[in-house]
Amino acid sequence: MRVGLMGGTFDPIHIGHLRAAENAREALGLDVIRFIPASVPPHRPVAAASSLDRYAMVALATAAHPAFVASDVEIRRDGPSYTADTLATLRSAAPHEDMYLIVGSDTFPEIRTWREPDRIFSLCRVAVVHRPGEVRHADVPELPADRVSWVEGAGLHISATEIRRRVREGHSIRYLVAEGVADYILKRGLYR
Repeated sequence: MRVGLMGGTFDPIHIGHLRAAENAREALGLDVIRFIPASVPPHRPVAAASSLDRYAMVALATAAHPAFVASDVEIRRDGPSYTADTLATLRSAAPHEDMYLIVGSDTFPEIRTWREPDRIFSLCRVAVVHRPGEVRHADVPELPADRVSWVEGAGLHISATEIRRRVREGHSIRYLVAEGVADYILKRGLYR
C-alpha cells in the first residue's frame, strides 16, 4: 500500500492543506493519506488551539474524502512531535507500506534542521508539494535526491495565520476551511 503522511500543526486545518494532499495523492498514486496533527510542534510557537481540538478539526476536514484519514499518533505521545519518531512508530506498525512524507515547498529547505533528517529519509520518501506563488527550489544539497518526489498541481494560497486573524476580527472563514471546521471553530469559540 502507498501511504502519504501529512503532518503539521493544523491550527486550523484548511482547504489549502486538503488540496496539497489531493495533489500528492493523484501525482504519486497514494492509496491513503494520514493527516497527523502535532501534539507539541518543535519548530513552531505553541498552537492556539489544543491538540484535541486540532485533531477534531482534522477529523472533520478529512471525513468526506475516502482516502483521507485523521491520525492521533503524535497526540498519544508525550513530548515534542518529532517527525523521525513518528515515522519510526508508523514503520514498525506497517513495515511493508510504501510511505511518503508530504511537505510543502516552503518547509522542505528546512528539513536538514529537523531532528534526525537522515533517519527521516531512511524511513520514507519525501513528497514536496509546491505552494502557490513560490518558485521551485533546486534540490536541497546533502539530501538523497532519489528519495524526493516533486509534486505539481493546483494549489491554494491560504494560511492558518490568516484564518486565525479573520476569526479574531469577526470575519467569515467559510470556504477557507471545510464547513465542519468552520462550525467547530465557531461553536468552541476558538481563535477569539
